[in-house]
Amino acid sequence: MALVGAAPLTAAVEAVAAPAAPAGQDYYDKLGVEKIINAAGTYTTLTAACMPPEVRRAVEVAAMHPVRLQELQVKSGEYLAKRLRCEGALVTSGASGAITLATAACMANANGNKPGVLPQDAASLKNEIIVQKSHRYSYDHAMMLTGAVIREVVTLDDYKRAFSEKTIMTNFFNAAEEEDGPQAEIGREQWLEIAHQHNVPCHVDAAADMPPVENLWKYTQMGFDLVCFSGGKGIRGPQNAGLLLGKKHLTDLALRNTNPYGDAVGRGMKVAKEQIVGMVAAVDWLLDQNEESMIAEYSHRAKIIGDAVKGVPSMQISTVTPKIANHVPHLLLKFDPSTVGITVPEVLEKLRAQKPSIELNPNSGHKPNQGIPSDANTLVVGVWMLQPGEAEIVGRSLHSVLTKKA
Repeated sequence: MALVGAAPLTAAVEAVAAPAAPAGQDYYDKLGVEKIINAAGTYTTLTAACMPPEVRRAVEVAAMHPVRLQELQVKSGEYLAKRLRCEGALVTSGASGAITLATAACMANANGNKPGVLPQDAASLKNEIIVQKSHRYSYDHAMMLTGAVIREVVTLDDYKRAFSEKTIMTNFFNAAEEEDGPQAEIGREQWLEIAHQHNVPCHVDAAADMPPVENLWKYTQMGFDLVCFSGGKGIRGPQNAGLLLGKKHLTDLALRNTNPYGDAVGRGMKVAKEQIVGMVAAVDWLLDQNEESMIAEYSHRAKIIGDAVKGVPSMQISTVTPKIANHVPHLLLKFDPSTVGITVPEVLEKLRAQKPSIELNPNSGHKPNQGIPSDANTLVVGVWMLQPGEAEIVGRSLHSVLTKKA
């Protein structure tokens, strides 16, 4: 039976609602925020990737309806787990949020699943995480937010001796396996095997390690108990979303340690309904793509830019694809500053000052890092976040700066 007065009530709500923003209004312009050309990559400081149209539409539709947040988290996790070939999945507030929740889950697993005790009671609980010295990084803070303590090891013997009744988890930084990056003393498979010999869960940080798409199930199928990925990088979901994949009993504990639970250590790491749906839609979009075609397009963009500067004196042009993190073609432009009359830092400064402002990869002018063999005289151009037509703009701008016409 229809509700009496339903139509007038709807009209009344609409009458007092705030006026909608004009369709398509550009709030970057309204706020005076400069838009850039991202020839760097999926860096957080540059707001990572742009979502494909299919993902943006899914986010817009999700924004129109309220739902029960926990139900959405559970059902999205079930759906993602099926699509990504693992037991359990959870949409998180980025990869860093996933690391915190992985730690909280492992601490809960080792301490009788007590909710609401982190971080204040962590010191009296089992709370140690084993990490290789070469795998220490700023994201250690994501683990320490729970009150966990990191125990550092170097050699294989160190690792075997480090396990104790207080060990809750081991953490492996996947990109540390990069051939040209910091060398891991203990490899991925051996690290995992020894952790499991001690019945300790093993987490791998693979935040930037997609593509290839198979990585989304490769590490869980290797036996890693938990794996985190950034949602706003190669997956092309919302920047403030991520994925925690792995054993279901652990992803369930991770969910218990985040929103909407008020006593959860991850309560502030809220993922809105729009971002959860956006993350699911991004995975659907990604699994529909032809990976070879995408890589071919990136190589085409690199060629456009390289062709634009190939006549610059002393210029050496090459491409490199890092083996693990950011596994896509990067353009390397190496030149002699004394011949060209400009240094790498000066090129970067001039490109930033242009309209539109252009950001190149932050490895430009620096020593080799995670598979990118840069040096003081090398510009690194990340092409995979460029929008249609921007490769041509970057090529023209680089030619103008390097030939001192800009």
